[in-house]
Formats: sequence, C-alpha cells, structure tokens
Amino acid sequence: MDFKDSIRYIPLFKGLPDRQIEELSRIAIRYSFLKDRIIFSEGDEADGFYVLISGRVKIYKLSKEGKEQILHIVEAQEPFGEVPAFAGKRFPAHAEAIEDSITLFFPRDAIVQLIKNEPSLAMNMLALLSLRLRQFTVLVEDLSLKEVPQRLAAYILLIGEREKTDEIELNINKKQLASLLGTIPETMSRILGKMVAKGLIDVQGRRIKLIDKKALEELAYGAKLDI
Repeated sequence: MDFKDSIRYIPLFKGLPDRQIEELSRIAIRYSFLKDRIIFSEGDEADGFYVLISGRVKIYKLSKEGKEQILHIVEAQEPFGEVPAFAGKRFPAHAEAIEDSITLFFPRDAIVQLIKNEPSLAMNMLALLSLRLRQFTVLVEDLSLKEVPQRLAAYILLIGEREKTDEIELNINKKQLASLLGTIPETMSRILGKMVAKGLIDVQGRRIKLIDKKALEELAYGAKLDI
C-alpha cells in the first residue's frame, strides 16, 4: 500500500523532500484498531512509534486502585509513543483507541537509521518533542496547582482557540473529559451546570457555546467558582 500521501501531510514530516517521504513510506506499517482496542500497554517494549491517520486514541495511566488518568487525546496526524521509542525504553502509559482508528507504525531501528542519514528529519523530531514536553509540563501544573473549574475553563478556551470558534464540540465524552482533567464525571457535570447558571457557557450535549469569554478567562487564571 502506498503511504506517501498520508505521510506528506503529517506535521512531523512537514517540508521533507519527496525522496525522504518515499523512504518513510517504505518503512511504515499500517495498523487498524477497532474502538476500545488496546494499542500498547504500560511496560510494553517501545520498539517503534505510531502516527494516527484517522480516529482518536487516548493515552492514560492507571493507579493501583484502577483509577484512570488520561494524559492526552491523540488526534489525526499526531504521533504517539515516540519518546520511549527513541529512548529505547518501554512505554510508560497505555494507549487505547476511543474510535475506530488507523495508524502508521514506524519501527525504531528503521527510523533511527533514516534520521542518521537525514538530519532535517531529526530537527522536525526535536521540535515535536519540545512541544510535547511543554504540553506535559502544563498538564502537571494544572493537575497540581489548579482546581477543577479552572482546569475546565482553560480546556474550553483552548479548544475554542484551536478551532477559532465560540461554539465548540467536545471530541471526547464527559467521562473521558473528567479523566483528562483529573476529576470524576459527577463533579464535571456539576461544574458545567454551574457555568451554565452563571452565564459563562451554554451546553447542548457535546456542544458548548462560549457566552462570556472574559469570565472564562478570569476563571481559568484563578477566579473562584462557587460549586
């Protein structure tokens, strides 16, 4: 199967010449995962990394009690599992398809050899890893320093900014959103209801309309919300 068209539009490989895209297509392996299928588990050997072509994948940890903490929701064209793969270690978290998903898998040995031959690919990879480090730094800060209403307000604003709209649609269900923000669904629903009552947002299923962005920004940066 020819993967060149898929690879060409992946930000990680943006700007690479056709010759390098051709080489990447030769080492890529296509995998399909049905919804709820585990892609890899914590502790599995990281013998390569994945790029999501379609669908969605959650990266998460499980506590000893079985409580789930979502670390990241992978969207189309995003890589995942790349840090442990390049470090030659084991996956530090679980990955599960939350929709029917298609991925491209890049074996570690093959991609490392390609990077040795193509320094421009290494620069793309460094930029990606720097961005991922910043994302996880923000996640740790949010979970440790911010209360749940502040985390939720920041997330809503982030999605609105990314999609350039004041009417967003959540790409995950409320249970998954609660896990991503380090809380439980009941608390999440109560906070959403309070935000609606205060006139900050309007909620219809997964659709959220940002009504008072200034108040949301104040909440995201430390204002209190009585719940």
